[in-house]
Amino acid sequence: MSPLPALATDAGWAALREGGHVVLLRHAMISGTTEPANFDIDKCNTQRNLSDRGRQQARKIGALFGARAARVERVESSRYCRALETARLAFGMQPEALEALDPLSDDAEARARQKEMILEQIRTYSGSDLLVLVTHLENIQEITGVSPREGEVVIVAPQGDGVRVLGRVVF
Repeated sequence: MSPLPALATDAGWAALREGGHVVLLRHAMISGTTEPANFDIDKCNTQRNLSDRGRQQARKIGALFGARAARVERVESSRYCRALETARLAFGMQPEALEALDPLSDDAEARARQKEMILEQIRTYSGSDLLVLVTHLENIQEITGVSPREGEVVIVAPQGDGVRVLGRVVF
């Protein structure tokens, strides 16, 4: 393992212990590579869902947050079943489902609105604990420039019109 990921993980844990930050969590490991043709946002059996490893990973995320991080004040999630299940298994609470956290739209205007809504969540958070936003790869890439693994967290703080990455933790 190279020193850079270890440093990123150390900085990530320090930010999580400190609290008062927003955590972007990419949902845990899934099965499949594309959404089924009969995809329906309201029916989990028509979506790519967490694999058994993903469910284990989500529980591990929760256990490590419980042992090593500040309290999780609130969890918000994409409406996709894999994100909602990640949130429930990791944090033991029903997350607030937000359309803005769904995979980014292909439409440029809709994509810009989604990004702005996510940034607004980050800018307006003022708690002393943690706000966790469970979302998808492309959303985190768009907001931070980071390409997280499944189940990875990117801890951010508002900076100018965007965000500053405070650290990352890979589970």
